[in-house]
Amino acid sequence: MNAITPPSAPPASNPPMVVNCIAYRKDGSRIGDVTIDAISDVLAEPDTFVWVGLYEPDEPLLEKIQDEFGLHDLAIEDAHAAHQRTKLETYGDSLFLVVQTAQLIGGELAFGETHIFFGPRYLVTVRHGASQSYAPARRTCEHAPELLANGPSYGLYGVLDFIVDNLLPIVRDFREEVQQLEHDIFGETYKSSTVRRLYDMQRDLMTLRLAVAPLQDIINQLIRLHPNLIPEVLHAYFRDVYDHAFRVNEAIGAMREMLTAAINVNLSLVSLRQNEVMKKLAGWAAMLAAPTLLTSWYGMNFAHMPELAQPWAYPGIIVVVGAVVGGIYLGLKRAKWL
Repeated sequence: MNAITPPSAPPASNPPMVVNCIAYRKDGSRIGDVTIDAISDVLAEPDTFVWVGLYEPDEPLLEKIQDEFGLHDLAIEDAHAAHQRTKLETYGDSLFLVVQTAQLIGGELAFGETHIFFGPRYLVTVRHGASQSYAPARRTCEHAPELLANGPSYGLYGVLDFIVDNLLPIVRDFREEVQQLEHDIFGETYKSSTVRRLYDMQRDLMTLRLAVAPLQDIINQLIRLHPNLIPEVLHAYFRDVYDHAFRVNEAIGAMREMLTAAINVNLSLVSLRQNEVMKKLAGWAAMLAAPTLLTSWYGMNFAHMPELAQPWAYPGIIVVVGAVVGGIYLGLKRAKWL
């Protein structure tokens, strides 16, 4: 039997798609980095488990992982194809989880997913798309060896908690952006870019909610249906992840309502401004219609128009037109049409 790779030896034979491959003892202490080929040797030792982190692995690497841990064909197929819904599948004494992830990249929300293979002596995470490395979650778990002594289940908690906690800043950033967009909504000028951004945020939050909502059910299943894999001592920690997921889901729901209200208010303000413009145009049209009506009489070639022979006729009609237009202007001004 080959010896386990000591901590000081770098896993040089691991492909670049392997982010981490670390072995642990039953007491939660770290044995060290190991190569993919040495996983079976580690598991042959009693009271050990392995935590592997992969990023967008190719098919040969997944097949190697399958051979080392004895993973189910359907789970490997899903992990390779990606683009799966959030779910929890049971294969014998092991679980396969798909969790959606999200990350703000350049101000835009990008989505990814993580596939998790979880068994009594192993935890394998396979990341696709936009997601942060789980190295911080691993370090946090290693700082609590008394809890890591519960095996890969505590590592699973650390990964799920890390995923959910990374969603809260996204919702917080969205809330701050909506507050900034409110200035544009109530501004004097209409900006189509404001409505477009509100719609994009509404779409992103819908996708985010579809990722978070099923996660609550998955955590409940982990606590209630898998006591052989999730010890009772860790139930409180998984309930804490559930509580965080619930808070994120509620925050997303509130944000969606805010965005819907903002879009409706923006459309209402646009309609109101258009009505104001139409009222002003109608008022000026009414003032122009009065002199047009009066002066059009003198283009009808009537023979008997006695005022035409009077020297005051021209200035008189000007005064009459001015009085009529002035009266209309004052009436519209009082009605706040102008």
